[in-house]
Amino acid sequence: MSAQQQPPQSSMAITLQIVSIVFYTFIAFLCIGLPIAVLPGYVHEQLGFSAVVAGLVIGSQYLATLLSRPMAGRMSDTVGTKRAIIYGLWGIVLSGLLTLLSTLLQSFPLASLIILIIGRLLLGIAQGLIGVGTISWCMGQVGVEHTAKSIGWNGIASYGAIAIGAPLGVVMVADYGFTSLGIALAVLAASALLLIRNKPSVPVIRGERLPFWAVFGRIAPYGASLTLASIGYGTLTTFITLYYLNRGWTGAAYCLTVFGVCFILSRLLFISAISRFGGFKSAIACMTIETVGLVMLWLAPSTAFALIGAGLAGFGLSLVYPALGVEAIKQVPSSSRGSGLGAYAVFFDLALAIAGPLMGAVALNLGYSWIFFCAALLSVIGLGLTLLLQRRAIS
Repeated sequence: MSAQQQPPQSSMAITLQIVSIVFYTFIAFLCIGLPIAVLPGYVHEQLGFSAVVAGLVIGSQYLATLLSRPMAGRMSDTVGTKRAIIYGLWGIVLSGLLTLLSTLLQSFPLASLIILIIGRLLLGIAQGLIGVGTISWCMGQVGVEHTAKSIGWNGIASYGAIAIGAPLGVVMVADYGFTSLGIALAVLAASALLLIRNKPSVPVIRGERLPFWAVFGRIAPYGASLTLASIGYGTLTTFITLYYLNRGWTGAAYCLTVFGVCFILSRLLFISAISRFGGFKSAIACMTIETVGLVMLWLAPSTAFALIGAGLAGFGLSLVYPALGVEAIKQVPSSSRGSGLGAYAVFFDLALAIAGPLMGAVALNLGYSWIFFCAALLSVIGLGLTLLLQRRAIS
């Protein structure tokens, strides 16, 4: 029986195939999450550098991810998605070993810092390779008609892994010291390398390879809308603690928890809505919900109101990335799919990169409440851009 004659797979069978691939995203982001809450303290307290330097150490990883997206997309298209993930896992192994070496050289602070930054850069490149590779592999495995489900489950794996990894890293350092971080990263990635060896890959798609900047140009309108919507996420995660302190409230962590729970539940329960109603309609509905949540955070008279706002923001933002991603990937040929995914991811990275300084300036000049007003305003602009893109697609 040929591939065209095979009966369609059940939804559960497709989901299991996707989960078996995004498992490697889970491992990668677990390795990202483990050190994220403890490394700033290590740099500031153990090595004796300023809080600014500690922030730069963390930020170096995200910069490396942003800059490596073109390479990650091109590699997925040319050498294959499985090999791109393998390279990413090796990058995490090396990052873990360098992190271990850094912690062993605490008595030489500058050397320890430089080695740690190199390890963070490798981790950032690995994040780019694995993030693009897994989604592209999923799409090649189950078909482009399941793009939303592939992107959605990849997001669940990444957010869930960070939610588990961050508190686990704190416990590990408290019980076993900072050296346990590097060991854990190396062991987790090496274990994933053993598991992936015998997993069958999808063939490299032959055909025209568009230059990355040509792909970027086709993706850019959809990516710009994603950036405008995602700044709300960067604003919430960066400033919610300071916003609560400014209002004299306690329990900012619960706001992040509610946001995360609603985000994941929305993806689990409603990811199929994108296939049913289309990417544009789903994105428009979700961006509207997100905007309402951000407005509620802006006007919140109490923590209960803020929690509802955070939940709506998480619920709405959850499907924006896969919904717009479905429409964006249609703009590039299958042979340049990896580059398209890499270009699209750049815009989410950009949102997280600019949210901090942009909203920090707003808070400094207008006060913390206004950061959520500005985030809501940007989301409305993104909503307007999405409506224009929908109209252009119909005409």
